[in-house]
Amino acid sequence: MRRVVILGSTGSIGTQALDVIRRNPDRFTVVGLAASGSRLDLLIDQVCEFEPQTVAVSQATSAQDLQLALYSWAKGRGYSQGDARIPRIVAGPEALESIAGMECDVVLNGLAGAAGLTPTLAALSAGSVVALANKESLIIGGDLVRSRARPGQIVPVDSEHSAIAQALRAGSKNEVRRLVLTASGGPFRGWSRTALESVSPEQALAHPTWSMGPLVTVNSATMMNKGLEVIEAHLLFDVPFDAIEVVVHPQSIVHSMVEFVDGSTMCQASPPDMRLPIALGLDWPDRVPGAAPGCTWTSATTWEFQPLDEEVFPAIRVARAAGGAGGTATSVLNAANEACVGEFLNGRMAFPAIVATVSRVLEEHMGAGWVGPGEVTVKSVRDADTWARNRVAALMTA
Repeated sequence: MRRVVILGSTGSIGTQALDVIRRNPDRFTVVGLAASGSRLDLLIDQVCEFEPQTVAVSQATSAQDLQLALYSWAKGRGYSQGDARIPRIVAGPEALESIAGMECDVVLNGLAGAAGLTPTLAALSAGSVVALANKESLIIGGDLVRSRARPGQIVPVDSEHSAIAQALRAGSKNEVRRLVLTASGGPFRGWSRTALESVSPEQALAHPTWSMGPLVTVNSATMMNKGLEVIEAHLLFDVPFDAIEVVVHPQSIVHSMVEFVDGSTMCQASPPDMRLPIALGLDWPDRVPGAAPGCTWTSATTWEFQPLDEEVFPAIRVARAAGGAGGTATSVLNAANEACVGEFLNGRMAFPAIVATVSRVLEEHMGAGWVGPGEVTVKSVRDADTWARNRVAALMTA
């Protein structure tokens, strides 16, 4: 029985993880749930169903409402007779870090954005396995995160990196020639640069394959998500950037591939359902039976693979530059991108300007203020993050 803490329990990853746990009560028990508090009704339902020991909300204003709701629930379940208990509630900016460091077997980090860094570090320091869906914490933390993790302590939950981890079981590290990350191409596959000028937030949020949060969905549309995944693959598997390629695969059935030195390629294929990599992350290296439906092999199927047009979608090139530089460059890349996506969703920035602005901010940072690999601290990461967001804001008012 694995004791699980879920960070971001009311988000897409968190809700799907709880579905896996709900269907496998003999394998997992939830000891901690954490969320921002913005979807309080859902969090309350989750707490009442899974009865964790501890609940964390980063919005301190939500703590009292949560406590009152849980007291009412416990009272109805026989709280006064000792038949129900109210979990410990922690709230405020440090709440996520606190619950990530509690005693458990697995911490699933399903948070969005840079907020996932300190919880990832706390979980690693506590010795828990980190099922990592929050790629940003590894990307911006870089060597800081890797230095704190023992071998095998970080298990990837992104479908692409989970696929690579599975395919790598087929050979030793020195037999790997290259990693091939697959990308759906998003909603604008085949579009021209001119056509992208008029893209609306509604169009960018209409992903053809996956159901994700707004940040990740827009990142998929710009291909920045794939750029971040290239950096993540480099950090997770210690493979050089020039041995990591991206190919467009619209069907999203082959989630990524590993090519070995003898010319053999191993791929992991399954319908696009995040419950499979989530379940694998929770119980790695074991597989959870029935985690998600498999492929149907009794009907005709076509899988397409196409080269990526980096002239139309330059995000991967920008991400490679940041990843190659390392240090605080990746923090600036991530923060500037998050800020630009916010401006786009609010109707203040054109779609192509997202990556163009990120590139400009990154170039400015490399000219002054960059902290190199091996010298990064949590403070320098946070400082770079703040600077990048402020720089995007300044450019918007210039």
